[in-house]
Amino acid sequence: MSTEDGECSRRPKEVQREFTFDQKQRRVDDSEQYLKMIKRNKSEFLRRYVTMDETWLHHFTPKSNRQLSKWTTHGPKRGKTQQSAGKVMASVFWDAQGIIFIDYLEKGRTINSDYYIALLDRLKVEIVEKTAVLEGKESAASSRQCTVS
Repeated sequence: MSTEDGECSRRPKEVQREFTFDQKQRRVDDSEQYLKMIKRNKSEFLRRYVTMDETWLHHFTPKSNRQLSKWTTHGPKRGKTQQSAGKVMASVFWDAQGIIFIDYLEKGRTINSDYYIALLDRLKVEIVEKTAVLEGKESAASSRQCTVS
């Protein structure tokens, strides 16, 4: 890109940040559907609702074990900043009962649609396994209740 006086601008190309009409309508439709499900049976909706968040985890390599074990009795001391030894992205999935699973992005792996498809496939498997375990506990509890007289 060049400016009026001929200098090159280093500004990145502008990216469209607005949704299309169809995208907006889909969000409205989805939101209305979720509201209907909540009104119909709030506890069941919340029991089945799964959410996900991503966060970067930074890890550090201490200089020595002796530095780790050093204890000072002086007042508050300002910590020294240390260069991160590395970082890894964690994708955390959870529901009303707690964490379903955590995925750690492999070093050098790119986040793209294939990565997210694999994550969602794994989520499906984890939910099926978790549901089977929970149903097993419930059926064991109900069978104990039946045998008690």
